[in-house]
Amino acid sequence: MTTTVQPSANPPARAAGTPIVWINGQWCDRQTATVSVYDHGLLYGDGVFEGIRVYGGKIFRLGEHLDRLYDSAKAIWLTIPMDRDELARVTEEAVARSGIAEAYIRHVVTRGVGDLGLDPRKCPNPSVIIIVDTIKLWPEEVYEKGLTVVTAGTPIPHRESLSPRVKSLNYLAHILAKVEGIQAGADEVLMLDSSGSVAEGSGQNIFVVKQGVLRTPPAHGGILRGVTRDAVIELARAAELDVREEPINRYDVYTADEAFFTGTASELVAIRQVDGRVLGGGRMGPITRDLRARFQTLVRG
Repeated sequence: MTTTVQPSANPPARAAGTPIVWINGQWCDRQTATVSVYDHGLLYGDGVFEGIRVYGGKIFRLGEHLDRLYDSAKAIWLTIPMDRDELARVTEEAVARSGIAEAYIRHVVTRGVGDLGLDPRKCPNPSVIIIVDTIKLWPEEVYEKGLTVVTAGTPIPHRESLSPRVKSLNYLAHILAKVEGIQAGADEVLMLDSSGSVAEGSGQNIFVVKQGVLRTPPAHGGILRGVTRDAVIELARAAELDVREEPINRYDVYTADEAFFTGTASELVAIRQVDGRVLGGGRMGPITRDLRARFQTLVRG
């Protein structure tokens, strides 16, 4: 592995600003933003979404996120009623209007307003929503000491039911898994696929480190291919780590020297304990720490 990147100082405090929402061409604030009770996104979870980070006023990998948004929409027979460049322009305007330098962007595209039936043809106009606000899943000390994780009994949805590559509005399986973690007093959960292989967290991809080798489940194995996941793989390979995208099981997690989650909202966060098994030294390991520092350098470069 190449020279270790020294961790930077704590991320800058969030700049003052005001959350803003764009709905089908109208600018709103948090109090005035509304959707119809007949919108099929609300009634049936019929739609797709993306979450994107803003660091120091700069949107991180907007292109990759919008590519995934349009692909997800196409996969569910939903046409986004504006082209990609226009959506990118409005997104950048929304960030500027909000004045929030350390922001979280949520794109939501729903089937639109229809009747109380399932027929998508009854929804002539898809709804497009952009939210710019902030997000923080855990305090900074949790990132330093690592997460306590339990395996959830609720598996990820079967990949032949709905492709995991579609970032759909229906996250109920992941929410139920999260509920299991809450009831167990854990910070996060580990979700398995229908065969019992390790898939992901409730909203994150997972990596394990063993004897210097970095492993993560493959995209074809039934996971959502995360933009942050791909960025971390790029950073790890640039650091000359042996990176393998291959199936892993709970034994691989229990016996790992290090493990961590990645995600847009989570960024890169260490795992210190899984199902009562302490990983490594029970704190953030050297490879995790180095990759976290490299990631912060990337997003703020």
